[in-house]
Amino acid sequence: QVQLVESGGGSVQPGESLRLSCTVFGTDFSKYPMGWYHLPPGKQHDLVATVAAGGSTNYKDSAQGRFIISRDNAKNAVYLQMNDLKPDDAGVYYCNRILMTSSGWSRLDDWGQGTLVTVTT
Repeated sequence: QVQLVESGGGSVQPGESLRLSCTVFGTDFSKYPMGWYHLPPGKQHDLVATVAAGGSTNYKDSAQGRFIISRDNAKNAVYLQMNDLKPDDAGVYYCNRILMTSSGWSRLDDWGQGTLVTVTT
């Protein structure tokens, strides 16, 4: 069974940065596209950034220019550098393996514990 372990969240002020990490166990990590999802309070999971097995990246409009997703296949890890954080970025962040379907990206695994990001003045 695949296990996803996220870390790196914290409490920051608007404009500050955080770097989230996710380590993946129990799969051939290098073969899979990975995504970072944002779960705002009271809302649904939202895919904010993806990185393909080959390294190409895509971002939700609100993350474009502020967030950078990357992966290290040697460490079975995916990262999300979050810059210029805004109050709307607050919530729990999760990583997941993803698969492209006819209706868009779909996650493959159960959620990990996530990592909490708080953005307050």
